[in-house]
Amino acid sequence: MPFTRTPTPRDLRQDVLLAGVLLVGGILSAALSSIAKVYGAEQNELWTAIPYVVVISAALAVRRRRPASVAIVVSLAFVAAASLKVPEIYAGNIAMFIALYTVGAWTNSRRRAFAVRAGIIAVMAVWLVVEMYRQAIEQSAKAHVAAGAFSPLVAFLMLQVLLNVLYFGGAYYFGERSWNAAAQRAALEQRTAELERERELSGAQAVALDRVRIARELHDVVAHHVSVMGVQAGAARMMIPQDPQAAAAIVAGIETAAREAIRDFRQLLDTLRAPGDSEDVASTVGVDDIADLVEASAAAGLPARLHVVGEPLPVPRVTAVNLYRIAQEALTNARRHAGPDAEADVRIRYRRDPHGQGAVELEVVNSGRIVPATRPGLGQLGMRERAAASGGTVELVPRSAGGFRVRATLPLPPGAMP
Repeated sequence: MPFTRTPTPRDLRQDVLLAGVLLVGGILSAALSSIAKVYGAEQNELWTAIPYVVVISAALAVRRRRPASVAIVVSLAFVAAASLKVPEIYAGNIAMFIALYTVGAWTNSRRRAFAVRAGIIAVMAVWLVVEMYRQAIEQSAKAHVAAGAFSPLVAFLMLQVLLNVLYFGGAYYFGERSWNAAAQRAALEQRTAELERERELSGAQAVALDRVRIARELHDVVAHHVSVMGVQAGAARMMIPQDPQAAAAIVAGIETAAREAIRDFRQLLDTLRAPGDSEDVASTVGVDDIADLVEASAAAGLPARLHVVGEPLPVPRVTAVNLYRIAQEALTNARRHAGPDAEADVRIRYRRDPHGQGAVELEVVNSGRIVPATRPGLGQLGMRERAAASGGTVELVPRSAGGFRVRATLPLPPGAMP
């Protein structure tokens, strides 16, 4: 989007104030110039300066609203006043400079800004040449004009040319510089606003990611421990009339599961309180703790076996936590949905290719009821997110003979440390 410059109410008030100052200064300048006879015997009456000063002051009052029109009006008024020998030159010169500067600084169409300034400068240059020629003709009869090695008249005319070049060149240069500075400032403000929006978006995304992470952790911890306690409570209720001792042992298992749930909740709270740290900071679970999951699953009524294939490799902490949580969710789902006669096999495979790139594969296969189709839920979503977080993949498919298979493959970087 091209840059456009629009004056503020404060800018417009400043223009009116400038016009008032120029009006007062122009009247004083006209009075003093009339007394000083700046145009000699050819000078016009003092009252002729009043409308001239009023016109250029009124024009400058709207200079930022109509910069091109103001510059043309001020230029024409200046030429007319100089041609009629109106006794005022200083306020007019100031007004001309400000008008040309304003065209360069506030005209949004840069082609128009150039055309207006170039046209005014060209007209003023032609007028200056005509005036210089007229003065040369008028002064040619005087002997002292041509006296010496360098004519005083020529020197005076050259001085006039030099002053006008500096005058109009300065107005042009400072106008361009003001426009470019405003454009750079606007671009900087726009970039700052974009960065602020990006910061707010990043903050919102970070909050959303934290909420997802908290929801995933709560689901893993609650679903696992509550399902274990639910299955054991149901078994204890059935065993109380038949075998009170066995029921007491099951109740003790429920107590143990409750303590583990409290421990996991404390670890989760420690993780949330740790500023700027990743989710695995307060987690102490890893690949080796999957064996405890298998034992807890068997104690909760789902017989499970653990097999480790291959030479164990160092597993980064985040990957280890994700493997543990995937195994935990898979066993929890098996206890909840596979049925009373289901069993589970848990396999951990370590692989390393000739290039030194390793991988760890976790497979949890359970027997039980036939699953007609997978129904996506928070547990499956959490497993997919954890596998993706470690740069791996997870396969969640029902088995044709009954039960379900979860297979997660996570890469291990060369020389990874646990």
